[in-house]
Amino acid sequence: MTTLFYALGVLIFAVGILASIGLHELGHMIPAKKFGGKVTQYFVGFGPTVWSKQVGETECGVKAIPLGGYVKIVGMLPPGAAQLADEVTTDAEGNQVVKVRKSNTGLFTQLISDARAAEWETIGPEDSERLFYKMVWWKKVIVMAGGPTVNILIAFTLFWIVFGTYGQRSIEPDAGRPVIDEVSQCVIPYVDNRTTCTSSDPISPAAEAGLRPGDVVTTFNGTPIADWDQLRTLIRGNSDGDAVIGYERDGRQLTGTANTTVEARPTSQTDQTLRQVGFLGVTPTTHTQIQTGGPLYTLDQMGTMTKQSVQALATLPVKVWGVAEAIAGVKDRAVDSPVSIVGGSRMAGETVSDAGFPLAEKAVFLMLLLAGFNLFIGLFNFIPLLPLDGGHIAGALWEAIRRGFARLRGRPDPGYVDVARLLPIAYCVAGVLLVMGVVLIVGDLVVPIHIES
Repeated sequence: MTTLFYALGVLIFAVGILASIGLHELGHMIPAKKFGGKVTQYFVGFGPTVWSKQVGETECGVKAIPLGGYVKIVGMLPPGAAQLADEVTTDAEGNQVVKVRKSNTGLFTQLISDARAAEWETIGPEDSERLFYKMVWWKKVIVMAGGPTVNILIAFTLFWIVFGTYGQRSIEPDAGRPVIDEVSQCVIPYVDNRTTCTSSDPISPAAEAGLRPGDVVTTFNGTPIADWDQLRTLIRGNSDGDAVIGYERDGRQLTGTANTTVEARPTSQTDQTLRQVGFLGVTPTTHTQIQTGGPLYTLDQMGTMTKQSVQALATLPVKVWGVAEAIAGVKDRAVDSPVSIVGGSRMAGETVSDAGFPLAEKAVFLMLLLAGFNLFIGLFNFIPLLPLDGGHIAGALWEAIRRGFARLRGRPDPGYVDVARLLPIAYCVAGVLLVMGVVLIVGDLVVPIHIES
């Protein structure tokens, strides 16, 4: 039964991701057609075609590798100046066809020329007014922004459902002077994916001071303690200095001494940036606080998530390198390392099959997991680099700026921005993304992150 539930969790997550991919591509295709563009293909997945059906002028279908999707919009690349000389010819039956003359004056030039040739082999004279590169710049922006915007809207909808019904739940310390709930017996680095002590781990300052669960902390280095937040601030600011801890146990006033160690710990519950701070090794008794809200609350929370996601994107290469080190056995995998769709599927499977999670929490976790993936994918695609959607958006905006300046200065129209010239960069970016994707997939298979109930 556990295996069946695990498979069910994986299936639900996989279907959710495939649906998100399909909607992302619809976000490109619908406005492209609305603006008169020609879309010849709409596929979810890559590789060999599993199923397809011709719907009007668009072939719609599913491919074997469910790691993305694409729509083929005709005329993404404008013809090069050298190719226009032989652009239109006539075949044996008297029909006009577009012929692109290739160039082979260098590796990058050849790559660009081949890409143009492949693009224009499927374009006929009847398509001349339906080419993407000829669209007004703002239409290009809408078409290319449509996909990632859909992902962000999916994330908003899922977050709104969760926040409006189940609520956002956080663990908060009990009010008043902190009552110790747990005492760490050793100091385990935060980035280590484990909870048990080893012989090499140093004893924690709290254990050294003789603290036990149930003790009430009353003073820290002579300062009376009113609540956990105050104690936490004092501990973190003490670095590796001496600590004299006053506490109450069974009605008796006792004192313990220790030397707080310095550890890399999250800045706060909402900011997971690691900072070197003082560490004692105690956790207070807590209660669950529930916060519900509507669209405005959801937008506010997504604003915080967006900030965190942008920070995560900035450190993504470093964190992927950390996963590679974990695969090689150099160090343990960090609990906050990124995961691939494979890793997300494993988390979904483990959550659904774990008897320790109530049914409602399983459903909420799956929705939050899908929402988080959609938010990250949406933001990631807005990065202004080809082959990402943001690269095409940046090209359209640059075209608008360049033409606007030309009009203001009374100069000739500079024409369309030739994104084909950036293809060498696009190939490099695609190569880097492919390598990072493979590393994360292998990492999720070899050193996966597990969900604990």
